[in-house]
Amino acid sequence: MAEKHIHFDKNKFLIDLSAGAGMIDQAVQMGESFANDGVHRLLMVGCGAPHYMFRAINTWIGYESNAGSTAVIYPGDMMHARYLPDENTAIIFGSHSGKTTETVQAARSLNDKKGKSIAITQHKDSPLGENVQEVLAYGSTEQGYFTSVMLTLAMVSGFLKNTSSSWNLHEKLIASLRSLPEALAAAKQSSISIGIENANTLQNASALHVIGNGPMYTTAYVFAACFLMEMQRMHAHPMHALDFFHGPFEMMDDASRIILLKGEGIFRPDSERVRQFCDNYLGGGCLVYDSKTFAMPGIDAKIRPIAAPFVVDAAMTNLVEQLAILRAHPLDTRRYMGKVDY
Repeated sequence: MAEKHIHFDKNKFLIDLSAGAGMIDQAVQMGESFANDGVHRLLMVGCGAPHYMFRAINTWIGYESNAGSTAVIYPGDMMHARYLPDENTAIIFGSHSGKTTETVQAARSLNDKKGKSIAITQHKDSPLGENVQEVLAYGSTEQGYFTSVMLTLAMVSGFLKNTSSSWNLHEKLIASLRSLPEALAAAKQSSISIGIENANTLQNASALHVIGNGPMYTTAYVFAACFLMEMQRMHAHPMHALDFFHGPFEMMDDASRIILLKGEGIFRPDSERVRQFCDNYLGGGCLVYDSKTFAMPGIDAKIRPIAAPFVVDAAMTNLVEQLAILRAHPLDTRRYMGKVDY
């Protein structure tokens, strides 16, 4: 019989992240080598969670550097001429399994073209790994998402510190990345009870709206699309806080189930505006996950806004894990994914 409540094995969590944490310097060196080889443009390519993880990182590149030469695209976009790389382009592919059909196809399409290609994935001998020039292979782990976050940030920062005169966060970022596993674990451990409470509240919801702003939209998307829709078959809608007042809020009433994600820095006020609306006009208000409530041990104050979406994500895994127990729907149950041709 399934246990009634979730259990967090902190030691296993940290072990699952240890291989990736041990590759941070390698990722930095790879980014530096791109810059030294004359690369002036980075393309980050992936579907689903990797795509949105890249988006969160790219948002901070735009605000904190004058590089102006990074983009996040879907694998299908690689087929369009405007994204064809030249010898000064590096393409970073993200796929935990290394088997994502579209991502593998995109990498394969570049085999006879210019540019540098690298995969961040579990295994070098995966279909993706075999179709790129270099691989950051972090091995089998249940924490591939957070591992990819660490390695992508490290690689991009290594590139920017040699290509962007305004990228002044490198030392603080790398030091913080070494502490990120502990910060993620602390967030997850401290939010077990609220995850259980929120799961009890939401288990029978007919629809959920998950709202985030700026980089926090990444976590809103991943939670709604990957956790709730994919892993729990619950109707869920990821929404950007800046779009909330341009149509969607007309659908909200006292019965609406809203999860609001609040980050830090310049993007916080627009999330607070959504919170105020919910408190003023919706009897049920909204459930809030606020990155400021997490200690984030070892994360520099300047890096907290960059780490916030991923720390909140770690906390929210308690919610989906408890939903899986309450709804008797294991997280690895699939109807189509990996089961049928599509």
